[in-house]
Amino acid sequence: MSRIDALTLRQLRALRAVVAKGTLTAAAHDLGLSPPAIHGQIRTLEDLMGGPLVQKGEHGAFVTTAEGQAVLDAEAQIAVALETCARRVSALQNGQSGSVVLGVVSTGKYFAPGLVALLGEAFPDIEVTLRVGNRDAIIAALNGRSLDLAIMGRPPRNPPVHAEPLGPHPHIIIASPQHRLAEADPAMPDELLSETFLAREEGSGTRILMSRFLDRIGDGQPWRMIEMGTNETIKQAVIAGLGIALISQHTVTEELRWGRLIALQAIGLPIQRSWYLLRREDAQITPATTRIHDYIVSLQGSFLPN
Repeated sequence: MSRIDALTLRQLRALRAVVAKGTLTAAAHDLGLSPPAIHGQIRTLEDLMGGPLVQKGEHGAFVTTAEGQAVLDAEAQIAVALETCARRVSALQNGQSGSVVLGVVSTGKYFAPGLVALLGEAFPDIEVTLRVGNRDAIIAALNGRSLDLAIMGRPPRNPPVHAEPLGPHPHIIIASPQHRLAEADPAMPDELLSETFLAREEGSGTRILMSRFLDRIGDGQPWRMIEMGTNETIKQAVIAGLGIALISQHTVTEELRWGRLIALQAIGLPIQRSWYLLRREDAQITPATTRIHDYIVSLQGSFLPN
């Protein structure tokens, strides 16, 4: 009975060389070993396989037995597998292949799929997985090391990150075209504070920005808010006249273009922020992640809504 788990690549190469060269001496010269060493490798391999693998042919050259040919067939498959493995390892080390998990805050979901499509065209052998969540969720994922890269607005203090600016991220207050403040130029703070604001859930970066803006213009006076779960719901509610909303301009590009929504004029608007590409400072960055990171930075925000 054969003991395959104990055989070595050195033994398989010795068998291949003996059959290819026909003699122990020629095989030894080819492999840089002595004939006794080659003989020992063949004998050990035959012991492991439980029978002879080579025999003398008509002209005295070694040829395989049926069992030996089966071993050589397997050796050829192993050689192909190892060569494929070597190419894959080299590709991973050079950043030609691999996988990258990219986290994007919810506001960025309007441009993130297009960005991932660009990455797929530029790096077809790198698998880019997109994960979308609110600011708190993306920061938690960075803390948990489940993201390689992240795109969001203001970088977090924890975990420590390397942040690369990607492009402008303006925030505006949207309203229905029929809203009473639609023609105001500008709408005054008291007028804005008398409105009902539609906002995302706690943990949303846009909600944090809205709260700071309203507290600033109102000097701390109260304001009304209705919480909604998604930007799409907020947009539809504003169109329906339920209230107004401070929102990323990049989420309402089409609605503004087609006149379904308007941007209110007010002092301090639009609020200018930036998009950033983040990676943990203490993370060991892979070659694939480096290539994706550098390519996104090189786009200089061209993937952002215009």
